[in-house]
Amino acid sequence: MKNHQETLLPPKDGLEGLKQNFSQDATSGFVVFLLALPLSLGIAAASGFPPIMGVLTAIIGGLVATFFTGSQLSIKGPAAGLIVIVADCVGAFGGGMEGWRLALGVMVVAGVIQILMGVFKWGKFVDIFPLSAVHGMLAAIGFIIIAKQVPVLLNVDPSLASGKAPFELFAAIPSFFANLDPQVSIIGGVSLAIMLGWGFVKHPFLKQIPAPLLVLIFAIPASLMMNLGESAPDYTLVKVGKIIDQVGINATMEGFSQTGIFIKFVIMVSLVGTLESLLTVKAIDMLDPWKRKADPNKDIVAIGISNSVAGLLGGLPMISEVARSSANVAQGARTRWANFFHGLFLLLSVLLAFQLLELIPNAALAAMLIAVGIKLAHPKEFTHMLKVGPEQLAIFVTTIVFTLAKDLLVGIAAGMILKAIIHVSRGASLGSLFRAGVVVDEENERYLLRLGDAAIFTNYLGIKEKLDKIPKGKTVAFDLANTVVIDHSVMDNLHHFEEDYVRAGGTVEFIGLDELEPVSSHPHAARKRSKNPDKDQNN
Repeated sequence: MKNHQETLLPPKDGLEGLKQNFSQDATSGFVVFLLALPLSLGIAAASGFPPIMGVLTAIIGGLVATFFTGSQLSIKGPAAGLIVIVADCVGAFGGGMEGWRLALGVMVVAGVIQILMGVFKWGKFVDIFPLSAVHGMLAAIGFIIIAKQVPVLLNVDPSLASGKAPFELFAAIPSFFANLDPQVSIIGGVSLAIMLGWGFVKHPFLKQIPAPLLVLIFAIPASLMMNLGESAPDYTLVKVGKIIDQVGINATMEGFSQTGIFIKFVIMVSLVGTLESLLTVKAIDMLDPWKRKADPNKDIVAIGISNSVAGLLGGLPMISEVARSSANVAQGARTRWANFFHGLFLLLSVLLAFQLLELIPNAALAAMLIAVGIKLAHPKEFTHMLKVGPEQLAIFVTTIVFTLAKDLLVGIAAGMILKAIIHVSRGASLGSLFRAGVVVDEENERYLLRLGDAAIFTNYLGIKEKLDKIPKGKTVAFDLANTVVIDHSVMDNLHHFEEDYVRAGGTVEFIGLDELEPVSSHPHAARKRSKNPDKDQNN
């Protein structure tokens, strides 16, 4: 019994945690390193950065962020979700090496903004973004990644895709296929098949092998057999070089001379990077076997410090990345040291094996990124939103369209505005959009929260502020007798609150929830007051 109880205790932190969990964390860190190496190269290249700088970012995410992070199991590194922003930033500053250098100043300042966000505990503001708009933003990023990586997969001349907006890139796909490189396209096609098909493998041992590693095992020998280093155009293979020759204080603040562009991208990098990181931390908390709760504000500070350091040295912005973090949990990681080991193995790889990395075709990296894009923009995302409610699908699609047509900030703003309009049409007063109107009554270890006429994404912070002050182990009752509408984001947040509070020994009740009509059969669907006059009279 004693041993069983010990296994339920959370692993120790700090140096004691390193000693206690060395083998598990080192093993998990090694597997994540195999996943992170090719993805980091591909993300950097797609962002307009030297490929090695993607690995540098992941190294800093491991060796620096580990000591500041508020999350035990998340992995820090460059993310596909920021490709669109970073690539646009480099392009806005003129592209090429000069565009990269000017963009680094944006990364440094964005990191400082993130540090301030964490210090002032702004992590709570993640809850004001409606889930449908956030998923729409991520799906739009997926579409843009696919559009930008198709010509790389086919190894066409980069000039054919240069300067094209997302809709233009999709329209040009037939032209890309007409101008494909037959040899390299085979490598790209097989690599994409591996990325998309490996998830269907059921063998318990084989499915533990990361698909990106299999792509490299195939693509590097194929590159040698085809003699791509000698016969193919110079844009075919990854250009890495020695990291020690490229790392330095590369950042410049000269980009601030273009004040509007500079500020725009500082906002986008800090806002979207922070949002993605916070969502990842929340998701990984749910996967943690010990149900440890991360400190989101501390994690933002860790990301901000690491981003500023990475920007100074030439690297990309990083986030707490969900795919690598999920793999970390699946491999049995116990503490933050797994993130450290993943960074350490990356450092050793670029110091000792950089010549091997230069045998990787860019088409293979494009296949990995397209697989990420397909996952973000998968049709099941659309069907899921429809199941939650038709209005959620409308917000989701609106966010995608405006993001593809303009940019991420415009896209998520459009989604939020549409959602606010929907709430007003359902009976929410204009005053309730930003005022929760929640009242708390305490009696005999029971806390009764009387919600206002609308419990929606724009006023949820007022509800959360009250919830955060309630001690653990009590009874919490939500009274919805006066509530006209409660949206999907709030339903989802209250569901997670109930799970966490009950797990900690408390009790949660909902009064009057059944009197609100769900807009779909989904358990977390938005609910609104029925127009049935009999019901209205009873209330």
